[in-house]
Amino acid sequence: MLPSLNKTPTWQTIAKKVQDHRDATIAKVQPSIPDIALEDIPLDSTSIPKTILKPEEIAITESTPEDLVSKLASGELTSVEVTNAFLRRAALSQKLVNCITELLPETALEDAQKLDESLKANSGPLGPLHGLPISVKEHVGMKDLTHNAGFVAWHERIAPANAHILDILSAAGAVFHARTTEPQLLMHLETSSNLYGTTVNPFNRSLTSGGSSGGEGALIGLRGSCLGIGTDIGGSIRDPAANNGLYGLRPTTYRLPMVGLTATKLGQEQIVPVIGPLSTSLEGVKLFMKTIIDAKPWIREPSLIPMPWKTDSQFPVLPDGSKKLRIGLLVDDGVVRPHPPVLRALNSMTEKLKTVPGIQVVEWKPFKHDWAWTVISSLYFGDGGAEDVAAIEASGEPWRPLSDFIVKENPNVKNLSIGEVWDWTMKREIYKSEYAKLWEERDVDVILCPAGPGAAPPIDQARYWGYTSQWNLLDYPALVVPTTKVNPSVDLSETDYKPRNEKDKFNHDLYEPSKYINAPVSVQLVGRRYEDEKVIEAMQYIKEKLGLPWAEYV
Repeated sequence: MLPSLNKTPTWQTIAKKVQDHRDATIAKVQPSIPDIALEDIPLDSTSIPKTILKPEEIAITESTPEDLVSKLASGELTSVEVTNAFLRRAALSQKLVNCITELLPETALEDAQKLDESLKANSGPLGPLHGLPISVKEHVGMKDLTHNAGFVAWHERIAPANAHILDILSAAGAVFHARTTEPQLLMHLETSSNLYGTTVNPFNRSLTSGGSSGGEGALIGLRGSCLGIGTDIGGSIRDPAANNGLYGLRPTTYRLPMVGLTATKLGQEQIVPVIGPLSTSLEGVKLFMKTIIDAKPWIREPSLIPMPWKTDSQFPVLPDGSKKLRIGLLVDDGVVRPHPPVLRALNSMTEKLKTVPGIQVVEWKPFKHDWAWTVISSLYFGDGGAEDVAAIEASGEPWRPLSDFIVKENPNVKNLSIGEVWDWTMKREIYKSEYAKLWEERDVDVILCPAGPGAAPPIDQARYWGYTSQWNLLDYPALVVPTTKVNPSVDLSETDYKPRNEKDKFNHDLYEPSKYINAPVSVQLVGRRYEDEKVIEAMQYIKEKLGLPWAEYV
């Protein structure tokens, strides 16, 4: 817990206090991580861990969640050695990309020790995540620790109990070792706050890590964690996953527990946020989802759907053993054209998919995606942003550029009457019905589409949400997976392209191949509501047949 200040402090004093606390928790990690001068960090920081960490730590931290839980359950690895390896790599990650709000070395190692002792005494693991370190986005409450949701004024708010999801993961044997950064408002596709500054992309430090779960994205991208918890109301799991070469799932609403988080607008039900995983592997995403849903969280949290995790195949199997899968291909949403690296990834996948027996790829024409943004952005701030404005101005902290963008510069942010909220909610429902009818007519299993309008953009430039927020509005499960990296010699600018609108022009003008060098390029797979398992299975099959990803990230 942070020490109290005796008088009303400036926001700068508060920021220094929380950063000092963060640094103190990092200093407790042993053996300690040396300081690195900013000028000594290369543009691509992903090579640095191998120059500082021990070989055995590299081997542990670059293992997938499923490999680690197997070795932990068998006793081949101890939770103490795995946890300490991730603590050291997380401490290093903070020095490279600024992704940590605090490390938890004392409690994490204490919990790890208990798990190791329990394994020896009982000759078996506590649960499916026995001894596995998991990182947690800061606004997910941890008992007796602060959670500020990116607001300076909230710096001394204390969580009275663990978030429900943490209780489930802890009971399954997880160890919580790191808490990660988020942006002011929790409403950026980047991670920038006045408390902790800006979290940058480990693959190209001039670019954003994404947001709002950008601390998770950067930390896991650098392998300071292999599995982490994010939240998503407009792309906040998928965007950081895409920017950092990771797997990230936005589940359907009311499948995973949400009790115990802090944020503004908690009571609104027009655009329901979700919680979900970011992972270094697709199997890690599946492991996370199954572990939580197998715990029947709906018993304690009655708003959740009592729907068990489906383990049987969701696709017909042909006589030759291949699966029958019909994919709708959405290359461009008709509003903002994706950058050349994204188009290359989708085109390459499409050509390869067409050669796979049982898979059919058909065009998915976009349906009023511009209107979808109007609807969702009208429902995000039904109070005209009053609660968010109050939370920012309570401390006197300045507005970050992307906070201005999503609240003050957004023409759809208005103080709605109850009748107007009902009206916009009906527009939402009409659009969802129209889209569902199209899905039925087009008869596809999943939609393959961009994860964003480009790879990770430069800092403060993530101003188009449409490729992710579209699926929040429709409440469709959406999974991001890595494919390749930006190659400036191949992904040339489209110099003759004529933008169709101002948003399109802004995005088009951002792209200069050399500025995006080495940035991960990801795609998104989308399914119907409550077909989360089907989306994961489809991507497992696609990944296997195409050999994804086509680039190495560590």
